[in-house]
Amino acid sequence: MSFKAILFDLDGTLADTAPDMGGALNSLRRECGLEPLPMAALRPHTSAGTRGMLRVGFGLSPADKAYGPLAERYLDIYAERLCVNTRIFADLEPVLSSLEARGTLWGVVTNKPRRFTEPLLDALKVSTRSACIVSGDSAKRPKPAPDPMILAAQKISLAVTECLYVGDDLRDIEAGSAAGMKTVAVRWGYLGVDSPIESWGADWIIDEPAQLLELG
Repeated sequence: MSFKAILFDLDGTLADTAPDMGGALNSLRRECGLEPLPMAALRPHTSAGTRGMLRVGFGLSPADKAYGPLAERYLDIYAERLCVNTRIFADLEPVLSSLEARGTLWGVVTNKPRRFTEPLLDALKVSTRSACIVSGDSAKRPKPAPDPMILAAQKISLAVTECLYVGDDLRDIEAGSAAGMKTVAVRWGYLGVDSPIESWGADWIIDEPAQLLELG
């Protein structure tokens, strides 16, 4: 592998956070007198975070007056169940171990706020293994801006061209490309609902984590 570091998006790429993020959304729906939604309906929206959850759960956007209070309550609920059923994707764990054995750095670049990112990675027992952790409020602008990607490269003292970014959402590919990184879109992720993965412009599209070890 020619890349010196692989940087991962968190939700839907490194970890399956949908059970807890979706669970928090359904708890909020119950508080509002609504029936829970099936996880299959929630998963595609998970990478969009609170915005995605409130869009599918309540039909709201950040421009709506009711969005702010519901978003605050949603995040409070999620904070209480941050890592109940969340797991590193099973097939990705041996890939991380292989990267470490090769001396290839790996890190996390996510739009998830630091208040959730760091405790979650601690609970998943990967914080000390990750060469860098860049959260949604770590840089001046979140993805799809390139700022988090550039910051991550700086944290590990590498040029952006020496880093590969892996994600499951269009904005992941946009951010990585804007920063000058090669990008990988992963089919095992949440993928959103707005555009097909083939249209994102990623340098590679892969089906399984083991394929990461073949790139470069």
